[in-house]
Amino acid sequence: MSRIGKKPVVFPAGVNVTVEGQDITVKGPKGQLEHRIVDEIEVKLDGNAVSLTPRSKEKRARERWGMARTLVANMVKGVTEGFRKDLEINGVGYRAAVQGRNLQLNLGYSHDVVMPIPEGIDVKCEKPTMIAVSGINPQHVGQFAADIRDWRRPEPYKGKGIKYSTERIFRKEGKKK
Repeated sequence: MSRIGKKPVVFPAGVNVTVEGQDITVKGPKGQLEHRIVDEIEVKLDGNAVSLTPRSKEKRARERWGMARTLVANMVKGVTEGFRKDLEINGVGYRAAVQGRNLQLNLGYSHDVVMPIPEGIDVKCEKPTMIAVSGINPQHVGQFAADIRDWRRPEPYKGKGIKYSTERIFRKEGKKK
């Protein structure tokens, strides 16, 4: 039995959840998200809570039960609070700036890296070395933050590159003479 799947997803006032078959729609103050739950999981709306149960006792249904519940909980959290990933840039001359719907990165290449910001994602640069990626869909926020980080991953000797603010870089010692 899934410990996560057993718990119903309680949503606060101001959030509207509709269930039509396997399709679930969550509307809140920050926006609207839609998702189709797999057929092995049954979705029920009870007042201000959504409960999910597997339709059978097969392993495949039980495997997807907790994941489906987590996806619904993330939808509710996304339309109420939103998700955010913070990135730090370390390196001499490395910096970032938002220009319209583009993120411009100076990362030591012979050219500036210009990344278009996708719909539903907000990017802010409080400092030239700090990037904040936020939005209501955790998958889109995480993927865009990972795409930014891929341009210059942190290296272990000097620590130069783009890293998550919570990430710890394991530093190595250089060669000794």
